Amino acid sequence: MHRSYSLLFRLMHWAIAFCMIGLLLTILLRLGWMNKYHMSAIIQDYMTSINQPLTEEQSIVLAKKIRKPMWEWHIYLGYALAGLYSLRMLLPLFGKLPFASPFQKPLDAKTRFQYSLYLVFYLLLAGSLITGLIIEFGPREWKKTTEEIHELSIYYLVGFMVLHIGGVLLAEFTSIPGIVSRVISGKKSAG
Repeated sequence: MHRSYSLLFRLMHWAIAFCMIGLLLTILLRLGWMNKYHMSAIIQDYMTSINQPLTEEQSIVLAKKIRKPMWEWHIYLGYALAGLYSLRMLLPLFGKLPFASPFQKPLDAKTRFQYSLYLVFYLLLAGSLITGLIIEFGPREWKKTTEEIHELSIYYLVGFMVLHIGGVLLAEFTSIPGIVSRVISGKKSAG
């Protein structure tokens, strides 16, 4: 199946992809290099070396302040992704970017599997966006539980990215050469 991709499809695809990559980077920074305990230890070591020791609590507060602007990007990207997702859900109602349903007939098993994965992805993404919005705007008593659910998003996000990129590369080098070029430029490759 050598389909071409409209400008609208490509813009939506890449805007969603860049938001998701940005969200993933902020998550990985928060969990790794910019982890508050890791940063707190660095701050405490430095402050001790200049005879200005801080308690662990003080250094954690400082670490949170340092990484706050980075984490704000997570929130802004989440808002952008929520807008893009809403647009993606509305476009089929106007005859633009219809969904590829795994329930349509006839479909071979491979295509049905691909379409099913996208359906699951969109459902999980809705859950991530809803829980993120509840964390920001919902009742305070829901925050802890909602954060725990929201944090699970990293697992499907990484899993989907690996499956998606792996599937695209497999298709590019086997059954659908030029798919990457078409998703970037919209034009069929010269091959």
